[in-house]
Amino acid sequence: MDTPENGDGGVRDVTGQLVDHALGHLFSAALRTAALCRVADHLAAGPRTAEQLAGPTDTHAGHLRRVLRYLATRGVFREDAAGSFHLTPLADALRTDVPDSLHAAVVMLTDPAFQRTSAGLEETVRKAGPSFERVFGKPFFAYLAGDPALRELFDSGMSSLSGPVDAVIAGTYPFPEKGTVVDVGGGRGGLIRAVLRGRPGLTGVLFDQAPAVSTHVLAGDEEIRGRWRAESGDFFTGVPEGGDIYVLKHVLHDWPDADCVRILRNCRAAMAPDTRLLIVDCVLPSGNEPHIGKTLDVAMAAIVDGQERTEDEFAALLVGAGLRLTRILPTEAFPSIVEAVTAA
Repeated sequence: MDTPENGDGGVRDVTGQLVDHALGHLFSAALRTAALCRVADHLAAGPRTAEQLAGPTDTHAGHLRRVLRYLATRGVFREDAAGSFHLTPLADALRTDVPDSLHAAVVMLTDPAFQRTSAGLEETVRKAGPSFERVFGKPFFAYLAGDPALRELFDSGMSSLSGPVDAVIAGTYPFPEKGTVVDVGGGRGGLIRAVLRGRPGLTGVLFDQAPAVSTHVLAGDEEIRGRWRAESGDFFTGVPEGGDIYVLKHVLHDWPDADCVRILRNCRAAMAPDTRLLIVDCVLPSGNEPHIGKTLDVAMAAIVDGQERTEDEFAALLVGAGLRLTRILPTEAFPSIVEAVTAA
């Protein structure tokens, strides 16, 4: 029998590794605790001990130290020899007062609704359907429509999650100097804002359901004043016409193949022969290396019956909608840009 070894040739602690993996839910809970207690905000002025943090965060110093020590093992905060905790790049992103803060995204992703959904993953695997629907009695987006608080949490979290990605997408893809960009399912408009800021000759259309569009971030931005409009609607029914570029950012991964083809066909119907379509999603690599897309893929299966896809799977979806994949542009962020045009 082979002895499992680590990269240095030593015997690997299989029990310890599996126990650590099995308790992974505790890391999510610890991250949520730090976010809700605004620990990162209180470290913005400099390192502090758990005792110094306890009062401002309304926590028990001893238990807070244990949680922060645990988070520090994975790069969220750093404890020095004197017992003071420091911000790290990961912890700094938890601050609520920094550009592209991920605080709202972490609070959303660790919400009890998603924790309960993850706990039901076995049912998803056995019965090939989202555990969210079994736990809450409705499909995810239908449930959001009837729960304004969860809808607000979701929209805020997705806006936070998208923030650091929007500028990367706007800077990676060679958007034209003139024309109209239509962001289909664009949420609160962060990507449209980033694209228009970088191209003064472009105009933009933000298209999404009314709850998201009603809280968009475009108004009041002088850099893009007069160059955008927000329109509410359902991309399963149709999308605005007249665009030179259509964007689907973090949309298709929410849906199974048949629904994706419906969305893509509606985009295709609105596109002129020289129009381009951009899909911004993870493109799954082969092999066993870790990739955030492989994590999100399981989350999509449990929450919405969606999935992340490989290049071949994207190509097949596009063909089914009368479109053709032309290239894939990797980015410095986790999603890639899949470009497509109308099929000949």
